[in-house]
Amino acid sequence: MADQDVKMLIERIMAEARTHKSARFSNEVYADEPILKTGRQMQNFLPDQYRKMREISRWQDDPKGGAGRWLSEAELFYRQGLLMADFEDDCPYNGTFKSYFPTYNAMSDRQLRGYFTWRAQVRRGTVEETSTSFAFLYLYELICGIGVDDPLDGFNKIKAFWDAYRAFEPGIDRFARVWLQDYAVFHGLDPKLLRDSKTVAFDNALTELRRAARDLVPAPAPSDLPPKRRKTSEPTLPLPPDEAHEERLMAAIDALSTYNLSNSRLDRSYHRDLRHVACAVYVRMARYYDTHRKTGIVASLFGEETAMPYTMFASAVFFAPERHEDCEYRLDPIHIYRCQNGFWECTRIHGSRQKSSKLGEMMRACDQRLRLALDPGHPLKEEKVPKYLAKIIDDEIVAWLSWDAAHQPVKIDIDLSQLGHIRSAAAQTREALLIDEEREDGASAEAQATDSGQPEAEPVADATVAAPIRQDEADEPTISTEHFGVVAPLLAPAPAFAAAAPADATNELAPAADAYLRALLEHNAVQVESAVVQSGQSEDMLVDTINEALFDLVGDTVIEFGSAGPQIIEDYEADVRGYLDHE
Repeated sequence: MADQDVKMLIERIMAEARTHKSARFSNEVYADEPILKTGRQMQNFLPDQYRKMREISRWQDDPKGGAGRWLSEAELFYRQGLLMADFEDDCPYNGTFKSYFPTYNAMSDRQLRGYFTWRAQVRRGTVEETSTSFAFLYLYELICGIGVDDPLDGFNKIKAFWDAYRAFEPGIDRFARVWLQDYAVFHGLDPKLLRDSKTVAFDNALTELRRAARDLVPAPAPSDLPPKRRKTSEPTLPLPPDEAHEERLMAAIDALSTYNLSNSRLDRSYHRDLRHVACAVYVRMARYYDTHRKTGIVASLFGEETAMPYTMFASAVFFAPERHEDCEYRLDPIHIYRCQNGFWECTRIHGSRQKSSKLGEMMRACDQRLRLALDPGHPLKEEKVPKYLAKIIDDEIVAWLSWDAAHQPVKIDIDLSQLGHIRSAAAQTREALLIDEEREDGASAEAQATDSGQPEAEPVADATVAAPIRQDEADEPTISTEHFGVVAPLLAPAPAFAAAAPADATNELAPAADAYLRALLEHNAVQVESAVVQSGQSEDMLVDTINEALFDLVGDTVIEFGSAGPQIIEDYEADVRGYLDHE
């Protein structure tokens, strides 16, 4: 055996001895692979490229004549990988290769040939199941930039291989997810590339919980105050509810809670109620944590936000030939990486990255107690929860259901049997509003129609009726006008009015509507509120009623809602004053 071959064999044995300390090998023995080969056998068995790779020595002399150094396993892998970056083989391997932190040095010659044969197929787009260690070795190559054109190309290749190979080995997820994220950070790629990652989704949910705990926590809620200071009228969350904010908060709660509200039976029928109560309870609990605990609710459930040293591509074989420049990379608002003098640190919420069982306990209790009020036919088994939590939930349920009941639209039933009387009243009103000239014109037109032999036209008031009223229509079900607003209660029982009505006409607005208009004209907020209370309806409904009643007066909306609340449109103030003065 030549001296060079002996030296190479010794170096290989030494390398493998050191590798045994950090690698776990299979106990299987393959009889077709001799333990030792002669130099001639190795030369005949391996292509020259493999021999060149093996010749890369772990010991490196200093080109300047100084002391040499031993290469780390990662650096040796990197140098060998660069040499083999474009190499392909055609010798499939059907055996098994298992190794922690697999490298080329950890493989036998036969396994090497099998790996580069498999890798050639992967690069052509055919990903086949193989030894998991082969898959990890391929990812190590991509992480080190071996076989990639640029960082973005490397990112796409890592992601594509991960997506394909996870069908064979789902366990690859826990490593590939972190390495892909580290790759984007290390190379400063656009954070939007990771917007669909579980890490970013988790951070976004945490951000929403923190925002709610910081921005939506109002003054102390009723049960948080001493008895003498309680104000039962103060809502925990704004009412009417801010639906967009509540939807975002509920989605964040669902993402971080072990109890998923969106899968609840109650959510399908009473989503609005469950959403508001769950969000209000979370905000109340955030206040409770601020008052009674050393840390806030997010820190208590998921950990503190702090900066800690970070190792790029931990649990992978990775080598960078040059020190990374100083930089800062913001993955999301609460996940920031910084590099200084080649050392990395990561600022994020360091703690549990799993869904919270305590948050799940809160949400399940919300579902269970709200069902007692809204869906008692499908109860949840009651589980023991802290008394303060049960009281907070019950307070929020009572507050919400009371407000919601008070603001439900008022329903009016119209008896269809009365349509004949309505048409008759409308005809009388129309006749009363006609001036002499209009009556004369109408009489002339009627006479002309009679002389010409044409039938007399139907009355205008009857033109909207599609079919005659049957004698038995009184027995027909009535029609709810829930969606049409409330008009009748706020108008006096007299017929409609118009600007041309005489001063002694009996057509008037109801007292509450009259008082509301006068208060708006005088810009008297106290009287405005008093008129709303007097009407017995919400201000929105009162304004709609007045606008509808005065439409015939000005042909337009009279009252509109601005930033300062409802106000009479300036162009119509004179018309409204004139109408009120002639009442």
